[in-house]
Amino acid sequence: MFKPVTIAEGIYSVGCRDWDIRDFHGYSTYEGTSYNAFLVQGEKNILIDTVKSGFGEEMLANISRIMDPKKIDAVISNHTEMDHSGTIPLVMHRIGEDKPLYCSKMGAKNLKSHYKKDYNYQVVGSGETLTLGNRTFTFLETRMLHWPDSMFTYMPDEKILFSSDAFGQHYAGDKFFDDEIGEEIMPHARKYYANILLHFSPRVQALLADVAKMNLDIGMICPDHGIIWRKDPAKIITAYDQWSRQEPAKKALVIFDSMWESTAKMARAITSGIESEEVHVRLMNTRKWHRSDIMTEVLDAGALAVGSPTLNNGIFPVIADVMTYIKGLRPQNKIAAAFGSYGWSGEAVKILNKEFEEMKWDMVSDGVKVLYVPDASDLERCFDLGVTLAKTLKVKLSE
Repeated sequence: MFKPVTIAEGIYSVGCRDWDIRDFHGYSTYEGTSYNAFLVQGEKNILIDTVKSGFGEEMLANISRIMDPKKIDAVISNHTEMDHSGTIPLVMHRIGEDKPLYCSKMGAKNLKSHYKKDYNYQVVGSGETLTLGNRTFTFLETRMLHWPDSMFTYMPDEKILFSSDAFGQHYAGDKFFDDEIGEEIMPHARKYYANILLHFSPRVQALLADVAKMNLDIGMICPDHGIIWRKDPAKIITAYDQWSRQEPAKKALVIFDSMWESTAKMARAITSGIESEEVHVRLMNTRKWHRSDIMTEVLDAGALAVGSPTLNNGIFPVIADVMTYIKGLRPQNKIAAAFGSYGWSGEAVKILNKEFEEMKWDMVSDGVKVLYVPDASDLERCFDLGVTLAKTLKVKLSE
């Protein structure tokens, strides 16, 4: 439990921090996360979003430091994923199940499916404005950012945007605002975008265009995870614009796994070839790097070399895991090459090439595969593959 944080006059952050969580749907959360919820006091008292199941009593205790939770007049549910709606049943039971629960059309459908309760759902649509007491709320549907029910709630008089899962970070530190933590928060925000929202980048671009058309004056952004952007909300909006364009940087990744160090030797030779062309490169062993940290680097990498030994006529299990994860997030505008050692049949390179094709990545070659242990000529071929990958990237960036 922590003391509620005042974010504006009569508006409080009353959520909870989960210090111990280390995995969020396959995404590593080394510094935990927070489940943010917001209480708006006035002639009517409004709760915006709730918290994950198991943290509900803590949230209600936070609210109790301000007012009796039974005096909450209505709940707004921006997003029905269970880390934000998990305590809606507890809240509605406590405040009265007949009180309004505002959500999108799909939100009402999802909440009914999740909790099997026919609450007093009040469906709101994009662009709709609602006055509750002396407070005004405008709603913007953000379908598939990142669920079909997702929406934003905006308070025009206060210039506050409650942005659900957008603009968030998995961070459970002791800082609550961007001006308190500074640049330290940006790697968390970048990782969050790469692992949760990258798949929906075209929709992010459309959303930013919609926000511009609505001419919203945004003085503060309150996401459902992480810190609140009160000093410079434009900073994270600009970052989302950049990340969602998926414009490649002069950067390459060499991602690999190895059984007896043969593929590892090939990976190091490819890395040296890339370096020789003065392209920034990161060598990432899938047994040493978590898939979500690899994905964060994929976000702006222009070129990838992926290497795997052949095991049981397939690619190595950890490489298969990472490739499945990357493929699901649909990164675009990449060039790629495959490599690997084999003992008998040698299918790994062919399988990786098929993965590249399905992701619509441009392959610079058919790849390099080596029987058993690479010799000097094999390593020279790998070095040349790195050079080709780097040169191709530089040409692409110059176009």
